[in-house]
Amino acid sequence: MNYYKFTPLLKTLIWGTESWQISGVPGNETACGGKSLNEIVREEKGTLVGEANYQRFGDEFPLLIKFIDAHQDLSIQVHPTDEIAHRQGKPRGKTEMWYVMDSQPTAKLYNGLKMQITPEQYKAMVENNTICDALAQYQVSEGDCFFIPAGRIHAIGAGCYLAEIQQTSDVTYRIYDYGRRDKDGNLRQLHTKEAAESINYSVLPDYRQQYTPAKNEGQLLVECPYFNTAVYDLTEPMTIDYSELDSFVILIGLKGEGTLTIDGEQTALRAGETILVPATAKEVRAEGTIKFLETYVLS
Repeated sequence: MNYYKFTPLLKTLIWGTESWQISGVPGNETACGGKSLNEIVREEKGTLVGEANYQRFGDEFPLLIKFIDAHQDLSIQVHPTDEIAHRQGKPRGKTEMWYVMDSQPTAKLYNGLKMQITPEQYKAMVENNTICDALAQYQVSEGDCFFIPAGRIHAIGAGCYLAEIQQTSDVTYRIYDYGRRDKDGNLRQLHTKEAAESINYSVLPDYRQQYTPAKNEGQLLVECPYFNTAVYDLTEPMTIDYSELDSFVILIGLKGEGTLTIDGEQTALRAGETILVPATAKEVRAEGTIKFLETYVLS
C-alpha cells in the first residue's frame, strides 16, 4: 500500500480526552484494514519502517502519535530515559514533543525547571505542595512547540489542544496531582520514588522551540535520536522528495484540508487526521490549504 489511515483510539480521562492516532503500544494498537499496526510491521518489516529502523526496533512500531484535549490540568509528571527505564524493569523510556494547536486563550503548560533545586528540595516541595513554584510556565498559542526529553518535568494545562509525538511507551511517573481523586474517591497514585530516579535537574533559559513560521516550506522543529519533526503550512502545491529517506513518514493534519498524492495514489488529509507513509514511498505531493506535521525516525 502507498499509505495507511488507522482508526484512532479515543480515551476519556479524568482531565479530558486523548485520541491515539497511531499506536503500537501493546493492548492499545491502532488498526487499518482489520490489521493492527504491529501486525503490519511484522508483515512489511523494513518496507514499512525502513531497513535501519527495523533492525533497531524490530516488530514494534517506534512512535506513538496523539491529539490531547485538556479540559483540566494534567498531573505534574516525568518520564525516564531508556537506561533508567531498563533499570526499573520497563521496556523503554519516553522522549516526546508537543505542537500546540488552536487552544483556549488561557491555555498554559509547564515544561522544565526554572530554578536550580536539589533532590532533597524536590522531595520537600512535593510534600508541601509547592513543586509548581520551581517549574517554568508558559502561556501558549497555536504554533508553539516544546521538546520534552526524558527526565524533564512537565505538565499540560487546562485549555491546551495539542499534537504529541513520542516514543512508543506508556511509562509516566506522576509527581503531583493537585490532590485530585479518582472516580472511586481515592487519591490518584503518585510515583514519587520512580520519578525521583528519573528527573534531570538541569535548568535552561527557555524551553520553547525556536523557529520562524513560514508558508510553503518545511520548518524543522525537533531533531533527536527518536524522531525528526517539521511543520508545513501550505497554500500552494508542494512536492516532498523522500527517495533518499530510509524511514516511514507520518503526516499529521493540524489545520485546513488538502489532497496528497503518494507515488501516484491520492488521498485527503484533513485537520485531525494522520497518515502513515511507508519507507518505500518516493514522493508526496500536497495540494490545498493545509497545515501538517511531518515526522520520521533516522537510525
